[in-house]
Amino acid sequence: MDNQTRMEIEAAAFRRLLSHLAKRTDAQNIDLMGLSGFCRNCLANWYQDAAGEKGITLDKQQAREIIYGMPYSEWVEKYQTKATEEQMQLMEDSLKKNQ
Repeated sequence: MDNQTRMEIEAAAFRRLLSHLAKRTDAQNIDLMGLSGFCRNCLANWYQDAAGEKGITLDKQQAREIIYGMPYSEWVEKYQTKATEEQMQLMEDSLKKNQ
């Protein structure tokens, strides 16, 4: 597989991931962190870092809006729920595994 095709496939998979996450607003970031060690905010940070490597400046809010498909504050207001103690513990355990 040539490099251009690989990048196009990776970009398509990434867009599909974002579409999936946009539909799964029930999947809270804390749940994603607890299970996988990353969340929508992590994706936004990685996106911001990748843009920076290409000389494109994005601030945190701009990167989050790309990942969330809306301003972060709007997503929080519409979909974010208060984390339970169990969710917090799972996230803490997951973060320890990533170190």
